[in-house]
Amino acid sequence: MKQAFNPYTPINEYVPDGEPHVFGDRVYIYGSHDKENGDTFCMLDYVTYSAPVDNLRDWRYEGVIYKASQDPLYPKFRYMYAPDVVQGNDGKYYLYYSMADGYPNCSYVMSVAVSSSPAGPFEYLGVVKNPDGTPLTDYAIFDPGLINDNGHIYLYYGMWYDFDENPSITREESVKKQMELYKKTREEVETTPGGVQGPVVVELEGDMMTVKHKPYHIFPLTYYDSEFKEHPFFEGSSIRKIGGKYYFVYSTHKNHELAYAVSDYHDRDFKFGGIIISNGDIGYKGRLPKDRLSRTGNTHGSIENINGEWYVFYHRQTRKNEFSRQACAEKIEILKDGSIPQVEMTSCGLNGGPLVAKGEYSAFISCNLTNGSLPHGTYDFECPHLTSQGEDHYASEIHTGTHLGFKYFSFDGVKKIGINYRDGARKPSGKVYIKLDFDGAPVGEIPVGGADSWTWAYTDINVKNGTYPVYFYYDGEGIIDIKDISFE
Repeated sequence: MKQAFNPYTPINEYVPDGEPHVFGDRVYIYGSHDKENGDTFCMLDYVTYSAPVDNLRDWRYEGVIYKASQDPLYPKFRYMYAPDVVQGNDGKYYLYYSMADGYPNCSYVMSVAVSSSPAGPFEYLGVVKNPDGTPLTDYAIFDPGLINDNGHIYLYYGMWYDFDENPSITREESVKKQMELYKKTREEVETTPGGVQGPVVVELEGDMMTVKHKPYHIFPLTYYDSEFKEHPFFEGSSIRKIGGKYYFVYSTHKNHELAYAVSDYHDRDFKFGGIIISNGDIGYKGRLPKDRLSRTGNTHGSIENINGEWYVFYHRQTRKNEFSRQACAEKIEILKDGSIPQVEMTSCGLNGGPLVAKGEYSAFISCNLTNGSLPHGTYDFECPHLTSQGEDHYASEIHTGTHLGFKYFSFDGVKKIGINYRDGARKPSGKVYIKLDFDGAPVGEIPVGGADSWTWAYTDINVKNGTYPVYFYYDGEGIIDIKDISFE
């Protein structure tokens, strides 16, 4: 039987910032498109993947749906940042995005493309504009999120940095930073109601480009005096309507978690709801930032009801930078009171249950990789991370004290567990211990060392049938790389 893993796209594919939408009998994922081993965000053209709503193990590549070169701003602006797609009242599908000339700068307009199919291809239509035909440039044009709410098309967007909340930054420095980052004039920064930062909303006319009114903020703007104090908005606006209430999903300023806020209205009175997921499992069951189970970096995504079940789509980090991010998803629950309990990252997200502990699995589906002192963001020192070389995708720089973890596997008569490993840059000598709990006792051990090329090594185990997380813990000298794991 075919299984689903995280990432749910191919191992060599990178589609972060995922916005899932059910159109007809399929769910489509729209996101940015990173390059494997890229040197900045969103280097490639948009692609999409889709799956039947009743079989989330069967994702299909729909191909390139839109190219950056189709936008008139190209090549001055080369990179297309996080998009969203909404179906218009005419039945067509509209793709919204903003171009960038390099992080963190973005363009001054929101572009629109259209297609008769959710799988594209999309054709350039124009830019979001004011009633007089001039481009809409109000506030920070970044990360669109849209909803067709009973025929009303609402566009959400925005970005927020704590320039004005940071005591180390003067007001003049803040103004200059915002002018540069958002391509604004001094007058715009100083006179825009509430400031140019923060999440805003605007309603669109039937042409899907013209706004009906000026955009305006949906959140309080002085975060540190509000209920959003601990998890302020950063980017990634996304909107869903559930049971008559509006759920605004966003990436927080902590830069590793998706949060949500809820309101009876589409444009005001949002109350902070909680955290849905963190790409270091920070906050899950009280986990502290220092105890993160994976290195952290930006995340962005949303929630979707698929065949009667709710899921959160997000992305996780690979490499030693934030430029090769991969699409992941987990099942979530919306409780009777409307709250969404935080869920953990797993290796089996859309599988509908644990993976079968039989045969070989890539180390790239690991959901935990930690040495106990993981960094956030981009770094250049030795640390466990997921990477690739040619066709090989593997966990690298595994040194003593490192856990490589997978959640979850269903054991039924498993007698052996193996690793496909090789020596790292510093020759290793030690053991890899197999554990079925992060803090548990080993159930097997594999001596390592002397493997100049990929080499399989195994240990016998004696474990009762059941569902377990599986951790590979290295204790020894030097470093190793692990490419695959195996169950027999």
